[in-house]
Amino acid sequence: MKSIQYSIVDVFAQRKYTGNQLAVFKDAGSLSDKEMQQMAKEINFSETTFITSSSLQKGEYDVRIFTPNEEVPFAGHPTLGTAYVIREELEEKNTKELLLHYKAGPTPVTYDEQKDVLWMTQGQPTFGKVLDKKQVADVLNLDEAYIDMRFPVQEVSTGLPVILVPLTSLEAAKEINVDKEKYFKLIENTEAKAIMVFSPETYHQDHHLNVRDFADYYGVPEDAATGSANGCLAAYLVKYRYFNQTVIDIRVEQGYEIGRPSLLYVKASYDGEAFHIQVGGKVEMIARGEWIL
Repeated sequence: MKSIQYSIVDVFAQRKYTGNQLAVFKDAGSLSDKEMQQMAKEINFSETTFITSSSLQKGEYDVRIFTPNEEVPFAGHPTLGTAYVIREELEEKNTKELLLHYKAGPTPVTYDEQKDVLWMTQGQPTFGKVLDKKQVADVLNLDEAYIDMRFPVQEVSTGLPVILVPLTSLEAAKEINVDKEKYFKLIENTEAKAIMVFSPETYHQDHHLNVRDFADYYGVPEDAATGSANGCLAAYLVKYRYFNQTVIDIRVEQGYEIGRPSLLYVKASYDGEAFHIQVGGKVEMIARGEWIL
């Protein structure tokens, strides 16, 4: 009887059973695409990762990411969670740097021992289509007045695109009730398939933004913590000087509305030519097990 080892972690967690859940399958190179998709569907977390090989270079690993519905080229909380498992179980625990290879390209991850935080560096952003605010408000079942008119509703990508929607208040974020029919109609004409809203009002006064991320297309009605989209958000914030500056170092809360409070550390800068984007967080080990193939 064949089996494969896996671990479950909580990513962007403030303590156990918070943050975003992730299953990480080790030594998964012999699995077929179909098997990986079936296993991700069975786990039914927002994402599941499969470490398919380690390269000849120490500290480099090939990784694939599956949502319950399909494979994605890059994602944030899977990057930090997978790096944590690699560091704890496949590398020496004093490893400070890893490089994870995805379909979207390589992603460096570093470990800050002083803060016990893992950081990933995201690629250069692309700024795509600007969407009609009224149409997006309709999808979210919000009054258009709840969208901050000073900034665009826009597709942004650092590897996995997202539609970013600036809101005026936490009240607006709480009121969202996505109209699935209108949502799927909207994304027929967009590269991005997820919508992230963000508010300058937060549940906790030491946080800078509250965000919510909706991704029914991937089988995830609402995500608890979205590292890739927060990287896109970081680029957006410095490009449009949301905080009146082109350098940010902020704390972002997510998942409160679905009972999975998460905390993401977000750093970004823009010098007029290039962006530097980092998203970080803490990871908690939850379980280890054996999957029967």
